[in-house]
Amino acid sequence: MESTGPNKSKISQQKTQESVMQDEKHPPQVDGFKITGKLAQGKLKDLANLLRTISFLEVVPEKDNINIIYVESRDINKNPYLFSIAKFKEDGIEVTYTIPSGISPRRRKFDVVKYLLNIISLISPSYQVDNKTLYQLIEHTLNDLSSSVSMDYTKLYTSYDSMKKQVGDYKKKIERLTEENQALTSKNYELKAENDELNLRVKDLEGLSDDVLKAKLQEWIVEHNGSINISEFTKLYKMSDTKVEQMLNKLVNDGYLEVVQ
Repeated sequence: MESTGPNKSKISQQKTQESVMQDEKHPPQVDGFKITGKLAQGKLKDLANLLRTISFLEVVPEKDNINIIYVESRDINKNPYLFSIAKFKEDGIEVTYTIPSGISPRRRKFDVVKYLLNIISLISPSYQVDNKTLYQLIEHTLNDLSSSVSMDYTKLYTSYDSMKKQVGDYKKKIERLTEENQALTSKNYELKAENDELNLRVKDLEGLSDDVLKAKLQEWIVEHNGSINISEFTKLYKMSDTKVEQMLNKLVNDGYLEVVQ
């Protein structure tokens, strides 16, 4: 005969407390893995600011890395019980996670990898992971899972095929973003070259006008007994050697100066 009313509620509470006490007697195991990666754009603090937009994540920056903490459940004392920590460095990601009793370690790793893939997709292209390392991790995780789960082959293949497609989508996205980055880099070089050319033109325009330059050249030559040191002249008036030489040739051609051999 099934209990009802207040007695049933008391029995449920008692079972919950017993379950929590049992968990406290058997603290969760800890496992982890690493993925090679690199910070492609910006700084780690920029990555931290991006991840702070996810409400259920706790972001803890350190000197050379940032820790992304995802707490899924807590014990009776409000301490994290089921959680994972992803340590993002400039050269890779280190993931540590708990495995409570009653949860398959292989299934737990599968869930953590799936969660990490979502985080990686969010921070791309600022942070890029090594595809080879990622594929090896996914393959190893799926192989472990397939050898231990109780679901039939059809369900297992469906899960594998879904993750395979997700990885393929990530790969295409990474390739597209890489191409866009290369195009932006090329465009940046073009704009820099154009900017340098404009700066040179501005410097020329900021110099003496042609009429003033003619007068200054003639004045210099008179004061220096008919000779001119172009380097000293351009240094004094902050002009290019080319423009001064062009003006000297014009003065000679117009008959204002005569070249003495």
